[in-house]
Amino acid sequence: MQTEADYYALFDAYDRGELAAPARAGLEARLAADPALALRYADFGEMTATLRATGQRQALRRQLHGLHAAMVAETAEKQSVAKAPALRATVNPLLRISRTERVLREFWSGHRATVGVAASVAVLAVFASLLGLDLWRNANTKPSLYGYEVLRLKINQLQSTQRDLTRQLRSVDGKNGATATPTNSGKFSGTGFALTADGYLVTSYHVIQGADSLLIEGHDQQRYHAETVYADRAHDLAILRIKDKGFDGFGRLPYTFKAGQAELGERVFTLGYPRDDVVYGEGALSARSGFGGDTAFYQVSIPVNPGNSGGPLLDERGNLIGVVSGRQSDAQSAAFATKSSLLLRLVDSLAKKQPIEPYRLPRYNHLAGTPRPQQIKKLQDFVFVVKVFEKD
Repeated sequence: MQTEADYYALFDAYDRGELAAPARAGLEARLAADPALALRYADFGEMTATLRATGQRQALRRQLHGLHAAMVAETAEKQSVAKAPALRATVNPLLRISRTERVLREFWSGHRATVGVAASVAVLAVFASLLGLDLWRNANTKPSLYGYEVLRLKINQLQSTQRDLTRQLRSVDGKNGATATPTNSGKFSGTGFALTADGYLVTSYHVIQGADSLLIEGHDQQRYHAETVYADRAHDLAILRIKDKGFDGFGRLPYTFKAGQAELGERVFTLGYPRDDVVYGEGALSARSGFGGDTAFYQVSIPVNPGNSGGPLLDERGNLIGVVSGRQSDAQSAAFATKSSLLLRLVDSLAKKQPIEPYRLPRYNHLAGTPRPQQIKKLQDFVFVVKVFEKD
């Protein structure tokens, strides 16, 4: 896990040109792909620029003090040799002073207070910047039951988005003969994916927490009205169900759910909606436990952002091994996902309580052995944006 000091040492070596070519290229690629790391680098640049300016002011002040002391000593020495009266507060007009010394004396006499104040202000600015940065990070870190930053995305374009979502809900409900759902002012979004072909989906609990109504949207403008049928707060899981009367199923799911443990170092990937269109991310399984050693979660080295919560985590063969939950605030590449084995145990326990309508999970994997672009093409039909409405 990299600390703030580690990042600053890396950025400093990069700025000084001390990184080897591969390391430099790797860092530049990370800066281009990870907005959070780029923001951290910009913060480092601002801080070092402020400290550099402060150092320059302090060096100038010391230089001026040195020049002044040297001139006073030189004047005293000349007076001593000439057996002149002791040097008073004013300079003896009989002594010859160079033009440079005269300019420096005039500058120091007129700007001594200004230089001192400027240095003090610069030091205060450094500490104020650091304090402000810390307060900003604390204010923008979402509180979480799980000890890390959860990734529900807040929709900021309130006015236009509210009108769009209102029309969408009314359109969906009108087609299916249902009453239009009242719209709400608070809106969030995350990612969800199909659990069964007949209309059940999975997402993270924190995505739908506090929801009054839910809208599911696919990459090809599919829109469904959904409801929460079960929420597991402790393990950050929620099961949703499509409630539209005209819904006729998702079609055959191409992936299966892995019941056992994934292996450390396995290559993994995910799809999610941190933006309007689906985003692909890949990395490796870096730990078989999550934040604080929680064995219900995996840790993976995939950059994730708000909106990725609830997305599927799959291995290279297309087996679903987890549900993306959040990331560690001080290590942008450390993400966490609830294990699929826990999801399967949850489904089994629910199926025993609902014998009339059991969950029909997919039994065959149609992604194994196919290239990654083809896997993504098949997967994206079963990965959705989960849009959350809250009561006023």
